[in-house]
Amino acid sequence: MKKFRITLLVVENNDYQTEQVISAQAAANRLGIQLQVIHTEHDAIVQGDQVLKLLQCEAGQRPDGILFEPVGTPLAQAAKLAASIGVGWVVLNRESVDYLSNLRQHCSAPMFSVTANHADVGRLQGEQIAHLLPGGGTVLCIQGPSDNDASKRRWAGMMAAKPANVEVRALRGLWTEESAHHAVTQWLDLNIAEQLAVGVVAAQNDAMALGARRAFEERAAGATRDRWLSLPFIGCDGLPGTGQAAVKSGRLSATVVIPANAGHALELLTSSLQTGRQPPACVNTEVSSYPPIPSLKAIAI
Repeated sequence: MKKFRITLLVVENNDYQTEQVISAQAAANRLGIQLQVIHTEHDAIVQGDQVLKLLQCEAGQRPDGILFEPVGTPLAQAAKLAASIGVGWVVLNRESVDYLSNLRQHCSAPMFSVTANHADVGRLQGEQIAHLLPGGGTVLCIQGPSDNDASKRRWAGMMAAKPANVEVRALRGLWTEESAHHAVTQWLDLNIAEQLAVGVVAAQNDAMALGARRAFEERAAGATRDRWLSLPFIGCDGLPGTGQAAVKSGRLSATVVIPANAGHALELLTSSLQTGRQPPACVNTEVSSYPPIPSLKAIAI
């Protein structure tokens, strides 16, 4: 049986992306797959160039399949090239990949996406907020990059699920702890930071939630610092060694568990390469609140 060569492109800038690599490597070991991991920058042009270089290799050198999580556009032109030369193509954590349905009709190579439902991630975070702030109030939210599909969908899901009496003020991060630390530190220099009666600090991943908390620990002082650190901090990803551990230690009040899916994607890709049968166009993974929402302690503002 042929030993497939698969390439995973990853922006390993937070714990979730690190877990993606671990998940894919474990699946590759089980399946006897030769896995190449390429670490790329958070730059859509750089990512696109790296994919094109892989696809433009000679037939014996190019991978049998490519897995990647877009940092910008989902690389439609590169996907067409992959389809034309029979290279499998898996988009991770992107729900709306319009070009896939057309490519699947005209090529034999596996073309599909594997993702959490990011609107559900946002909905769960909105329900956590509703439970934490039953009387309403203000949430400080640290979002991911403005051009990121997951960030947009998590925001929409949260805004739809939060109560009408909850106001949200947003800052921008880049999925990293340092980016959230920087954003919150700058925000604390503004007068509005003292005027807002924030009741919950929410972030679109756990790394940014912890970065925000560290900014309050380092930047605020005295009673102001105590007030900020007494608030619930909530995030997303919920990996056992990071987000869930932060909840258990009390540094976070809650997270949304989004299982790493690169390993499952690799299994689906390998099966499709072996059998010639396409997986579903979009494979969804389950998300959940940690801890369960009813166990969250409501706060009064």
